[in-house]
Amino acid sequence: QVQLVESGGGLVQAGGSLRLSCAASGSIFSINLMGWYRQVPGKQRELVATITNGGSTTYADSVKGRFTISGDNAKKTVYLQMNSLKPEDTGVYYCRGKHVVGTIYYWGQGTQVTVSS
Repeated sequence: QVQLVESGGGLVQAGGSLRLSCAASGSIFSINLMGWYRQVPGKQRELVATITNGGSTTYADSVKGRFTISGDNAKKTVYLQMNSLKPEDTGVYYCRGKHVVGTIYYWGQGTQVTVSS
């Protein structure tokens, strides 16, 4: 089992920055891909960014150039640095870990990000 705990959300003005953290514990050796997702009420959860064990990253077009995903293996933590925030970035941000057996996923409880205009 893997446990994921997000932190770092909050209220920020448009143009500001936040850094989200996702701390992992448990059988983290079984995880080969970590990602950040976000969800707003009435909409599906959407992918924001991913990072592999090897450090390869992907981003949603809407956040490219503004957000950066990174990982610290020693701290067993994945980060999402969010700059130049926009009101449309508002939502609950979730961390997800993908098991090496590709059909198993672990989710955190989410952290709220609110960007005011």
